[in-house]
Amino acid sequence: MTSQRKGVRRAAARLAAVCLLAAGLVGTTPAAAGTPTSGEGPAVVPVQTTGPADRRFNLVFMGDGYTAAEMPAFRADLERHLNTLWSIEPFASYRSYVNVWAVEVPSAESGVDCDPGLTAPARDTALDMGFWGGCDPDSVQRLLTVDSRKAAALADLVPGTSRANRQIVALAHSDTYGGAGGSYATASGGNALSSLITPHEIGHSLGGLQDEYDYYARGVPGETYEGPEPSSVHHTLLTEPQMREQRAKWWRWLGEKSESGGVIGRHEGGMYSTKGVWRPSRHSLMKTLGYAFDQVEREVMVRAISSKVNLVQDHTPNTTPIGADRTVWVDTLHPVGGALAVTWKLDGRGLDTRGARTVDLRRLRVSPGTHTLTATVTDPTPFVRDPAVRASAALTRTVAWTVDTSLTTVRGPETPGFTGHTPTGSPVGARSVVHADTTHAVDGTPAVRWLLDGRPVSTYGRDDRDLDLGALRIAPGTHTLTARLAGTDEELSWTVDARPATAAYELSEPLRTVRRPGRPVEYVYDGAFTMRLTARDDRDGAVVGQFRVDGDGWYTYYGWPTDADAPFRFSPGGTVIDDLVYGKLGRSRAVPWDDATPDYGTHTVEYRTIDAAGNISRPGSFLVTLVKP
Repeated sequence: MTSQRKGVRRAAARLAAVCLLAAGLVGTTPAAAGTPTSGEGPAVVPVQTTGPADRRFNLVFMGDGYTAAEMPAFRADLERHLNTLWSIEPFASYRSYVNVWAVEVPSAESGVDCDPGLTAPARDTALDMGFWGGCDPDSVQRLLTVDSRKAAALADLVPGTSRANRQIVALAHSDTYGGAGGSYATASGGNALSSLITPHEIGHSLGGLQDEYDYYARGVPGETYEGPEPSSVHHTLLTEPQMREQRAKWWRWLGEKSESGGVIGRHEGGMYSTKGVWRPSRHSLMKTLGYAFDQVEREVMVRAISSKVNLVQDHTPNTTPIGADRTVWVDTLHPVGGALAVTWKLDGRGLDTRGARTVDLRRLRVSPGTHTLTATVTDPTPFVRDPAVRASAALTRTVAWTVDTSLTTVRGPETPGFTGHTPTGSPVGARSVVHADTTHAVDGTPAVRWLLDGRPVSTYGRDDRDLDLGALRIAPGTHTLTARLAGTDEELSWTVDARPATAAYELSEPLRTVRRPGRPVEYVYDGAFTMRLTARDDRDGAVVGQFRVDGDGWYTYYGWPTDADAPFRFSPGGTVIDDLVYGKLGRSRAVPWDDATPDYGTHTVEYRTIDAAGNISRPGSFLVTLVKP
């Protein structure tokens, strides 16, 4: 590495905007001149295609320090990162809004710069990724940077993507913990914790969410916040009564059990201050890697993801008036977590179409003259409670037509067929919404007939373009779902995976094991103990394991921060690693100044899995009793 390149990196690292990630990462992406170089040219690989790139939110992944022979390792790391992302709401429900691309560019040498220390040799890689902020002795080891110009040049190879509709994630071929945020996200591909950086960073860049840490520099408590009411939707100076009285901030969610654990209320600390400002939940993904977005953050992310797409994907042309002797249609997006709603009105009067995507004007006996027909598409997700968000263009779209009864519609030949559908190449989960769109003729839209294991599934009186498998209560096992286009021989077929992955736990040797009828197995310890979760599935694809203690938030299992292959370690006060605390049994801690009082007594530990198809297993559980030494 030349001294000139080091100087460029250092200067950019110092000047770039700072974004502290939940593991204490300082996020910058220094700019440097040059174009991607490697022994072989880059290849754009579609990993998940849900629609045209210019109509989707695009995640563009690229690896650095993976040689041509190590490209399978990059693909495995990418799969793990994606499965972690799809296990977190709202990405789980809206993954059908997202295209995923991999730009594979082999590096001449394996690894990245300054890994793990400043004296480590420089590597000849495609993106010049490096720890220590690009080998800057004034930086920190965990700051993993990328040459932003080279990353952008690679992303530009993906047709239809732009800065406005994509997020770049660069993975370094390393097991060392590290990453960064900002315009681009970086993470070490081989460290299990790093896969949790991706959703956190997207929370920043896409959702505009702020960090909820009560520190700026790790190990140093933040000072008291003295500014005005924050513009951040998930930080406030207001009390709970004031939020309710003013109908401000997260007043609609107050008192509910938080998706990230505890109760949504008023928890002190955030925006790098220990006191004087409050956040909704005790911990969430914007504070501590491993937990979920809470409801307040999730609502923001639903709007942010949906704002990158248009709920109405296509419709009967409306640039000129249409006749009343035809059918009119709209094609919508199809969230995996629940179908969109479509309501039709003629001259402001609601029509009884029961969610159909097509209305036949001939059946309405439209009176002579000119009329206005509208179709309003809305997302009825329970993740959103704010009426302003619900009414925004992200979650509500209306199409209008002028209907002129004096016009006669020109008929033309139309060959019926499927135009879009849930991908058939991989299994769908037992709670997914599966869709099939078709062509449209002016005389009518062909019906879609659904069959499960050869038996018809009734869609009478409902939209037949979306089928909610969760409503069918499918028995555990493997099933075949078929969509047939009425009046044709065309059909689509999916494998339905209705058998969640399983998980098994392995604990270190206890003082004793207690088994009582009707109760989970109890293990007694007088100090620290370890737990290894092993997930198994009968299908390909990475499986995410999770656990929670005493009903707190589900926490993604990743091994141990310093060794992904090591089991998770619980202890009475937790273990401090790089000024963050992991594994306190009972009431968790995030930073050293959190309450370290040991929670002796009996605790319930639950565990579950989320497989590649989105199936969530029933939790298993065991008891741990911690006695004083």
